[in-house]
Amino acid sequence: MHDKLKPPAPVVLSERALYEVKRILTTKKVPEGYALRLMVSGGTGCGGAKFRLGFDMPKSEDVAYEQDGLKILYEKRQMLFLIGLRIDFEERDNEQGFVFLPNISRQ
Repeated sequence: MHDKLKPPAPVVLSERALYEVKRILTTKKVPEGYALRLMVSGGTGCGGAKFRLGFDMPKSEDVAYEQDGLKILYEKRQMLFLIGLRIDFEERDNEQGFVFLPNISRQ
């Protein structure tokens, strides 16, 4: 009996990013059943792709995977922009936030 093939995990969150996402899920009271959504806009021309995070319910056209118990969603058509992306969370003097680190070797 073969297990259903799992979709690839194109994006990896650092331990710090995972911690922050899970903290937000808890403190902002994100509704049950919601998952972390990876979103891509742009991707053509000089500006390149822009990445965003949010929380959403899974949709029929989504690909889903888990990292350390966190369910992560993305639209299948956006996979090429996401492959090799790493997400970290940084804190500096007067700012903090998620940082998107593309896979340089594929650019």
